[in-house]
Amino acid sequence: MNVRTLPDLMDFALSDLGTANLKELEIEDLLGREPVLPDRSVIEQHIQDKVILVTGAGGSIGSELCRQILVGCPQALLLLDHSEFGLYSIHRELELFLTNQQIAGRERTTQLVPLLGSVQDEQRIANIISYWQPSRVYHAAAYKHVPLVEHNLLQGIQNNVFGTMVVARECVRNKVPHFVLVSTDKAVRPTNIMGATKRLAEMVVQAMANESNSATCLSMVRFGNVLGSSGSVVPVFRQQILSGGPVTITDERITRFFMTIPEAAQLVIQAGAMATGGDVFVLDMGEPVKIVDLARNMIELSGLTVRDKNDLFGDIELKIIGLRPGEKLYEELLIADAPIETAHPRIRKATEEFLPQSQLARHLEALRDSVNASDPARARELLQRTVDGFKPSSGLVDHLSPLAQVPRKIAEHG
Repeated sequence: MNVRTLPDLMDFALSDLGTANLKELEIEDLLGREPVLPDRSVIEQHIQDKVILVTGAGGSIGSELCRQILVGCPQALLLLDHSEFGLYSIHRELELFLTNQQIAGRERTTQLVPLLGSVQDEQRIANIISYWQPSRVYHAAAYKHVPLVEHNLLQGIQNNVFGTMVVARECVRNKVPHFVLVSTDKAVRPTNIMGATKRLAEMVVQAMANESNSATCLSMVRFGNVLGSSGSVVPVFRQQILSGGPVTITDERITRFFMTIPEAAQLVIQAGAMATGGDVFVLDMGEPVKIVDLARNMIELSGLTVRDKNDLFGDIELKIIGLRPGEKLYEELLIADAPIETAHPRIRKATEEFLPQSQLARHLEALRDSVNASDPARARELLQRTVDGFKPSSGLVDHLSPLAQVPRKIAEHG
């Protein structure tokens, strides 16, 4: 996405030029470090002339994975998403890219295959993988918005845990050479349902990879927040600045690791190319960034000033609104210490403990029963038992639970 700098708000309001006055601001200006450059040879070596499947292809990471993969000239790129509009958008964009390449005389023969479907649909996933026999599957489909998943707990489990299990299992059944799970730093000592479901998804993949008879190399790549992705702070702050403020911060102490969308996608592909089975790759994202500093930086790069106790007449107010349910002050990338170095300076391997498949299966069966029974309280309790280090930072807030701390509001009639 693009962020634009603004002139003085009064000048902007009086100008006849409107948004023509806006000046482009590169998203890398907010990163605080030099972006990591991709190794194109690695990407092309593992993508060229192969059939590649990307789940969640219409999402922020999934769509960027598709763009990077297409540059590597696969034989076919399978785009799977449950959102019709998201799938339409990325398919149309990639088709236009291929058309422009052909017009420029660079013949591209990649077949683009848009596939509507949910990763929770076992029959649909089985049909897709058995029919197309992909060489690599990048599993980016997930519910990732912390408060939304906190309020819709059962759907988060169904999609993030059991959806991952469906895709990974079908890859193993069909002897797909490589499966890569896109994970998150919120899986490390999680304080929210989203992070706990992603850690459990990692555990599912680790347990499958530990089965010695598997012909599929299963791995996962864990990274932090992605600048400009849907639901991230950058587009929210941008809109708040355009609206004249306030820019809302949940807590002045809160920090996050950041990458650009292209960085994340390229490093996912490169990490997956180094996998030997069961690997938990961690992307080195530099130093964590204070969200309040990011907000100040965005305001100042927009040509405006921050209104606070030091400048009561500034342009944009910073407003502290308090942590949301499940939100964490600080994110981490490792559960255990001492990551293992790899051939790539920005990619490390973590050594994370997990439950063997026979033991994990019992936990998953109980969890599935709680989901099928529509019992978010029981499901949350089972997540805490199964995911080591999961300590919820708030009470149960699922919108369909009678035990939720946030009671429903019933409109009065008459």
